[in-house]
Amino acid sequence: MPVRRSPRNPRLLLFAGFGGLLLLMALAALDDIRQIRSIETRSDAVRNSFVERNRLLNQIRSDLYLSGTWIRDYLLEPDRVKAQSQRASFERTRRELRDEMRGYRSLLRAEERPPFENLERDLTGYWNVIDPVLRRAQGLSGGEGYVFLRDEIYPRRTGMIGIVDQISGLNEHELNKRILLITELFTGFRIRVAITMLAALGLGAALALFSGRRILAYEREAADHLRDIEQARSELKDLSARLVEAQETERRSISRELHDEVGQSLSALLVTLSNMAAEMPDGRISTHLAASRELAESSLRCVRSMALLLRPSMLDDLGLLPALQWQAREISKRSGVVIHVDAEGLPESLPDEYRTAIYRVVQEALHNCEQHAGAKNARVTIRVHGNALALSVQDDGRGFDASSVRGMGLVGMEERISNLDGTCNIEAEAGKGTLVMVRLPLPA
Repeated sequence: MPVRRSPRNPRLLLFAGFGGLLLLMALAALDDIRQIRSIETRSDAVRNSFVERNRLLNQIRSDLYLSGTWIRDYLLEPDRVKAQSQRASFERTRRELRDEMRGYRSLLRAEERPPFENLERDLTGYWNVIDPVLRRAQGLSGGEGYVFLRDEIYPRRTGMIGIVDQISGLNEHELNKRILLITELFTGFRIRVAITMLAALGLGAALALFSGRRILAYEREAADHLRDIEQARSELKDLSARLVEAQETERRSISRELHDEVGQSLSALLVTLSNMAAEMPDGRISTHLAASRELAESSLRCVRSMALLLRPSMLDDLGLLPALQWQAREISKRSGVVIHVDAEGLPESLPDEYRTAIYRVVQEALHNCEQHAGAKNARVTIRVHGNALALSVQDDGRGFDASSVRGMGLVGMEERISNLDGTCNIEAEAGKGTLVMVRLPLPA
């Protein structure tokens, strides 16, 4: 299978891309905030300037109108005491008007300077016309007052109010210009935001496309690797099953050879030695023949024990339960461990691989009980529940840490059961014995 090579540093590319996108968005957001603050500041300045100018112009317009009204009331009032009150109001209005003119002069723009200077000049002439009248002790008669108001006061006041209206129009025109400028700024701001958004969207789409392609590629690689692992696991399981089968076949063959060939030869040797001892009564020869016979008997017992350990013939000839009972008796004889075998309802038509697996698991569990657990009692239980066979081997030994101790015997037990699609669980705790539980699905 060809090996796929991923591009170098894909994480670095992703981090750089997403980091650049976030940096672009952060810079764009900071620039947008700065632009909005600048536009808000300029808008507030324009609005405040217009409000202040308009307030002063309205006040100037109002005071100009009031000045004419106070002069009219002063000139036409027959009661001189009340006339003096009207004059005091006029003087107060004139002071206020002068302050307002000085205040507006500090806010003048270039285009407002000519009309404002005309207003100042006309206002000076206005005061110059009024002051001589105010200095006259007797004032003006009724007819003279009306003529003075009609020919001097009202025309001048109307002219100055017109100049104020002209300045107010310039102020409104300037306001409209500033509003248009702010509108253009907002338009430019919207265009910049749109460009930034498009750039971010484009970069985000490119990153999403790149990330999606890489993720899909990684998913395909992961799926391929998973298939390879599953295939390797299946092949390993088949290989393990074949190895176990080959091992059992080899054990069966060696056991048969030992039992049939070597065992028969040793039995024939024993018969021959017995015959020779009977035919040769000589003492020294009889002694040697007796020693040879004992050696042959010992060798025959050893060969038969090896044959039974490799593959007990009764497992094939008599079945699983007699083989388990024989194994329990043999271990009890050697170690003194009391072993009970309880196998109610055990089917006699179990396939050979099931019988062999159960026998080997019990053999390994009892061997561990004999060699390592220091147990006094052990129990082998086999039950059939529906379409499954349950096996348990429990002892009262010293136990062990099942999570850390994994010998070859335990691994072999699990592999045998796994090859038959069964489960093997080992529960052990220091000082509380060991329990081996096996569950095998029975063949149909």
